[in-house]
Amino acid sequence: MITHEEWDLIIRPQRSWWDLRLGELWRYRDLVRLFVWRDFVAYYKQTILGPLWYLIQPVLTTLVFTVIFGNIAKLSTDGLPPFLFYLAGNTIWSYFSGCLMSTSNTFTANAGIFGKVYFPRLSIPVSVTISNLISFAIRFGLFLAFWCYFLLMGSEVRPNLWILVLPALVLMMAGMGLGLGIIVSSLTSKYRDLQHLVSFGVQLLMYATPVIYPLSSVQGIWRWLLIANPMTPVIEIFRLAFLGTSSLNPSYLFYSAFFAVIVFFIGVLIFNRVETTFMDTV
Repeated sequence: MITHEEWDLIIRPQRSWWDLRLGELWRYRDLVRLFVWRDFVAYYKQTILGPLWYLIQPVLTTLVFTVIFGNIAKLSTDGLPPFLFYLAGNTIWSYFSGCLMSTSNTFTANAGIFGKVYFPRLSIPVSVTISNLISFAIRFGLFLAFWCYFLLMGSEVRPNLWILVLPALVLMMAGMGLGLGIIVSSLTSKYRDLQHLVSFGVQLLMYATPVIYPLSSVQGIWRWLLIANPMTPVIEIFRLAFLGTSSLNPSYLFYSAFFAVIVFFIGVLIFNRVETTFMDTV
């Protein structure tokens, strides 16, 4: 007869708020790697250009921003080359928005596999965040190529030691994108309206973030509202590091870090609670 002591893992349907079982993510690390590969490869599968879209999209988006906001609207770029200014903002924003959008439908998009086999449900949003990190690395490499070109051409670009905080910036974006995404995913298991809200809400949020304009061009109460956006310090410090221009005190980066930690912790708690019962509501 098989006793409980002989089982490697016992799956229980009910658990407390604080029983997060984060150690299971490490035990299932091979599965996480499989999900990462699946997400990265399948995204542009059966397309003619394939992974080249990771380069084409940021270039086309930056060209549109340069023409519309730089040449037609004449928005300030703090004296920086408009193309490089917009490419910097687009590189950062794409990673955050990609993490948020991709993880916000975790339960609804994976209900089929969740109902058939057990594995740590958090492994899917974590794998999505990592696969988006690969996309970010490709876009960042593209940014570095143009950045080096403008440096060699003698543009007013002044890189500095703030470049060393880039890993911290990436962690903050990952924490905010993953945390907010799994909160929305947990809520959409009951309220499907949030799926529609997120789809255009992220687009609207971009305009409340200094992606296409510098923070120095905004004054008064609107400036403080922009600073309250935790993505504002991340983008501003990124531009400060690589382009040498920002009107924001770097100490505001601690606010973004604190927000990322809190929203990630809250997201994991809610996700942990919802995953035990979501199959009854999806």
